[in-house]
Amino acid sequence: MTEALADLAATLRAHPAIRSKLGIARATGMLGLSGSAPGCPGDDAAMIATAEGFDLLAGEGFIPAFVQADPWFAGWCGVMVNLSDIAAMGGRATALVNQVWAPNAEAAAPLMQGLREAAEAYGVPIVGGHTNFAAADLNLAVSVLGKAKTPLTSFDAAPGEVLLAAIDHRGRYVNFDNFCAALNAPSDRLRGDLALLPDLSEAGLLSAGKDISQGGIAGTALMLCECSGVGAVLDLDRIQPPAGVPLLRWLHSFPSFGFLLSVAPERAAEVCLAFRKRGIWADPIGTMTEGSALRLQKDGEIADFWDHARAPYLSLTRKEPAHA
Repeated sequence: MTEALADLAATLRAHPAIRSKLGIARATGMLGLSGSAPGCPGDDAAMIATAEGFDLLAGEGFIPAFVQADPWFAGWCGVMVNLSDIAAMGGRATALVNQVWAPNAEAAAPLMQGLREAAEAYGVPIVGGHTNFAAADLNLAVSVLGKAKTPLTSFDAAPGEVLLAAIDHRGRYVNFDNFCAALNAPSDRLRGDLALLPDLSEAGLLSAGKDISQGGIAGTALMLCECSGVGAVLDLDRIQPPAGVPLLRWLHSFPSFGFLLSVAPERAAEVCLAFRKRGIWADPIGTMTEGSALRLQKDGEIADFWDHARAPYLSLTRKEPAHA
């Protein structure tokens, strides 16, 4: 193993975007939750069985510094990231609610405008929420409701399956490591791209999946592995960042449209083609394996990144799948 690959793995392990997810285990522990609890904690959205299928419920709170530095974009992201979580579950979003704290209405105006414009672009209504115009600072949280016929979970990846990435490269970094490909996209493209996830899930082409979150490709792959109780080899030679973006930064970046999908080998080409037809980069980037170690592979060398059995990440594994 080369020193460069070992250093890259160590740098990723120590990155704040990766390590921030460790707080999830502390929070769920305080609440007495496990991966087997109602709603299936550890997934991108809570999943509740109904007579017609499954209801999906998710929410996002935002870093105060981010909200206060760019309120309009924070409002837009409040919609965008929640809709991505529903799509990652093989679902279609039906409604949003927001929670806004602001010193006054004037301070909240750009944030509200971002929320409104994103909801209109994606075609999902904001149906209410909670607003306070007497708070010390500007802050935001947004929640979303959706429905799924054939849920796609983080708990059903199996050894021998192909790990695919589907990421829209048609964007730019807006702030921090947020790579946004949505702001200049037409509404019909935004809606059609998200609809592809439930379409593929309902067609039986996907085994498991996860929205690429603040932990980037590396952190999201680790969460997927831990939830499913498997390991993986992440082939860095197969990961193609957008032009001019270093590989290390891309591995911990948060793309506005990005998903990791576990699929049967014979279905990989069809799934990738579906994304490519919509102008979205999609390619196999690894293999799901037995065990609990996520390893990085590059130029024929392999380095250990994280073993979730030895060092739990979310601590939300379970033995039984979420649904039959």
